[in-house]
Amino acid sequence: MAKWMIANKKADFDGIAAKYGISNITARLIANRLINSRETEKEDCTLEKVDEYLNGSVSMLHDPFKMADMEKGARVMLSKIADGVKIRVIGDYDVDGICSSYILVDGLRLFGGDVDCVLPDRIKDGYGLSIKLVDAAIEDGIDTIITCDNGIAAFEQIKHAKEKGMTVVVTDHHEVPFEVAKGDEACADSSDIETSEKKEILPPADAVIDPKRAEGEYTFKEICGAVVAYKFLQVMAQIKASETEDAEFNELIGRFFTEKIIFAGIATVCDVMELKDENRIIVKESLKRIRFTENKGLKALIDVNSIDASAMTGYHYGFIIGPCLNATGRLDLATRALSLFFAEDEAEAATIAGDLKSLNDSRKDMTKEGVDAAIEIVDKEAKTGELPKVIVLYLPYVHESIAGIIAGKIKEKYYRPTIVLTKAADGGAKGSGRSIESYDMFQHLSACKELFTKFGGHKMAAGLSLPEENIEALRSRLNNECELTDNDYERIVHLDMVMPLKYASMSLVKEFNKLEPFGAGNIKPMFAQKDVKLLSGRILGKNKNCGKYRVSDDSNNYFDMMYFGDMDKWHEFLRDRYGQSAVDDLYDGRAYNMKVSIAYYPDINSYQGRESVQIVMSDFT
Repeated sequence: MAKWMIANKKADFDGIAAKYGISNITARLIANRLINSRETEKEDCTLEKVDEYLNGSVSMLHDPFKMADMEKGARVMLSKIADGVKIRVIGDYDVDGICSSYILVDGLRLFGGDVDCVLPDRIKDGYGLSIKLVDAAIEDGIDTIITCDNGIAAFEQIKHAKEKGMTVVVTDHHEVPFEVAKGDEACADSSDIETSEKKEILPPADAVIDPKRAEGEYTFKEICGAVVAYKFLQVMAQIKASETEDAEFNELIGRFFTEKIIFAGIATVCDVMELKDENRIIVKESLKRIRFTENKGLKALIDVNSIDASAMTGYHYGFIIGPCLNATGRLDLATRALSLFFAEDEAEAATIAGDLKSLNDSRKDMTKEGVDAAIEIVDKEAKTGELPKVIVLYLPYVHESIAGIIAGKIKEKYYRPTIVLTKAADGGAKGSGRSIESYDMFQHLSACKELFTKFGGHKMAAGLSLPEENIEALRSRLNNECELTDNDYERIVHLDMVMPLKYASMSLVKEFNKLEPFGAGNIKPMFAQKDVKLLSGRILGKNKNCGKYRVSDDSNNYFDMMYFGDMDKWHEFLRDRYGQSAVDDLYDGRAYNMKVSIAYYPDINSYQGRESVQIVMSDFT
């Protein structure tokens, strides 16, 4: 079972509530999201910070000139455009790569650039810039490559491009590769990394723009590749505006940034960036403006998924729009999604959008099969002993494009750092990893990088390729060097406060909309309530993967409650506490004296024009 942690942060809740016309409960929720520690409560939750949280606007975004090499790279690109050379954008095959490529290509063309774009084939090319893509650019007469959402780890590839006389500008947001030294000797033991000096390994490009570089004064490092691309074009625009006055261009560029922040917001959510600081502002602006988008492809994708553009949330970005875009890079080519955004004909846009939705439906079925196979392996291993500290699975016949999704689901189920590997089309093994909060996956993979032909990522996720014969060595190294304890494997559920169900009124739940957009770093309000009585239940869903229950509290208030989590674990919990016959009675509508303590958030259910409050259980004890 998970460990529940109730936030105990302190602020002037009454003062915040009075100033902004909100309830004391909502004021507490805002404080919980702003305060980083007990020691910094006063600084983190000033009225100024609360105002920025509630009313932040694009005027509050950070100065892009403070990012290392930003102005240098912008001037290089403006010079190349002036020279009329051929420029190629090389992005990535995920949502961030697709959106950042679209932003860059459309923006550079607006500046007059002779620009095309190549997104790597996930199967044939792998992640990011490759020697093959560099050589193809040379054959096509390309003078300048600009990367987006990749490039920071492409040292050899960029070195090759430079040796061939090319200009290269890197725009990326991933972790900067590093060497670790302790004294004069290399440090191979990952346990010594924190106490050792890290030396960044930057690719030999003409400009390397990445907010995670140690150099530079950019204050918020957790932006996605599309935001880096967006800010790169902002710097180009400011430089051009300072050198020439062109009213017509300035009007076009203003409309450009108004439209493209929509795509920067989509990428921010789908790349799971924390919705704090300027990320929150960007996503909020994106959701506000998407109903007015002029992009025919995006409109078609919204329509084919039957979404109301005027009521979109971060959920729609992360679980509907994003997966449709991602599906092209997984099962087809990401250029299909890019072509959707460039579509000028509504009929063409509708066709592509339909294809993307169909691909995503296929991806869902493949994912379920892969997850089932992975669970079978892990459970079989667990029966012979304890779960490994780090789960490393080799599923050779799973489509390599869904390895990361499977790894994420296995990580969630067992709460272990998880790496899923598949047989690569070009030989060897290839896969993705997903981590837990207490395990820095990038750091630990860096400590055994000699096993890989290629790898990259960050603390919570990574991608890697390696010879099949190195898989067992990887599994052994990661587990033998892992210092996680039992406490690290205890899932922690962070709750805002204890709140009786009776306080979950329609007006309060609607007030929570002021806290949107929800997502990583700004989760939905989460509460605790003990002794919730289960009265009846139904199992729902095509795969019987959710439940709906009628419940009541100790004041005999009645509610509908939904659960979308692990139904097997839920039923096992009920059986252990009350027995199988009681569980049968629950689903027969004859439950008696079944009580559970729940972690929940209140939601609004709309059905045939009528609204009602429903409880969504996220955990139980």
